[in-house]
Amino acid sequence: MTKKKILIVEDNLEIRESTAEILELTGGYEVLQAENGKEGVEMAMQHIPDLILCDIMMPELDGYGVLYMLSKHEQTMHIPFIFLTAKSERLDMRKAMEMGADDYLVKPFDDLELLNSIESRLKKRESLQTLFAHKSSNPLSLSDEEQDLMLNELVNEARVKVYKKKQLIYEEGDSPVYVYYVKSGKVRTFLYYQDGRELTTSILSATEFFGYESVLLNEKYTDNASALEDTEIALIPKEKFFELMFNKPVLASKFIKLLSGNVKEKEEQMLGFAYDSVRKRVANTLVQVAVKSVSDENQDEVVIRVSRDDLAALAGTANETISRMLADFKEEKLITKEGNAIRIFSIRKLKNIRQ
Repeated sequence: MTKKKILIVEDNLEIRESTAEILELTGGYEVLQAENGKEGVEMAMQHIPDLILCDIMMPELDGYGVLYMLSKHEQTMHIPFIFLTAKSERLDMRKAMEMGADDYLVKPFDDLELLNSIESRLKKRESLQTLFAHKSSNPLSLSDEEQDLMLNELVNEARVKVYKKKQLIYEEGDSPVYVYYVKSGKVRTFLYYQDGRELTTSILSATEFFGYESVLLNEKYTDNASALEDTEIALIPKEKFFELMFNKPVLASKFIKLLSGNVKEKEEQMLGFAYDSVRKRVANTLVQVAVKSVSDENQDEVVIRVSRDDLAALAGTANETISRMLADFKEEKLITKEGNAIRIFSIRKLKNIRQ
């Protein structure tokens, strides 16, 4: 069995040699050593290791520089990269992970921690290589499962941020830095009327991407986004997003289809504002929120949690109108109030409600 090749880039001789000794004693690794960042880049380009362990603070070229240089070359950009960092540098690891590092170890680390991190990254890389080996000659032929796996990998490598209820995620006029993915919770996108009122354009729930429209179109945000409740969001750097789209065009096609669907949905929403009665608009709004809340597409009864302010913004009407329509729907036994929540007895009946 061919030994995996690991490059250690570390200016501290004692740490470098002790780390190399641990890896060599396992019998499964061939170890290369570089004493500074510049030498590390040269060795990585020459030997193409299976994984790189790299210190941050080094002469000649620091760890960030090594990662940046290697990310610009096709033959080295996908090599698993683990930073070795002192405790005092731990706060800087956010920058490292956003740049594309796969993991980090805080010095002093023990043998088991080192080996587990390396094995985990190598196994992940091998599973992806095995899965996509037969697809390499035709990047347009990825199955839905393979596409999902690659997107999940992109999400799992991203930094996760928790947004509190009503906290702004981005606003109109901002330049896009990330593509966003909802891990848990709900997000709404909205526009402002000239008089300052808000018009909700969409509600997003777990497993949905958003913010990619402006990234794909290379323009500033034309809407706003905020958390409807406490929400966990993965922040995918747009450079990473574009890299995956470039390498796997079928994924770019997937997002273009999503973008087309969003445009169609917004067109239908605008037509609804123009031609639907208030009753129909409020019913459609409840359906829209309900569909985002069900775990099974065949589920017909659901409990939703959404404020009257948000319902009014999504339906493009006043709070008083929402209260009146909810009272009417309750009398018709389409819904009932349960504290701060609304139970919809039948999404299908609400969807088919007459004007």
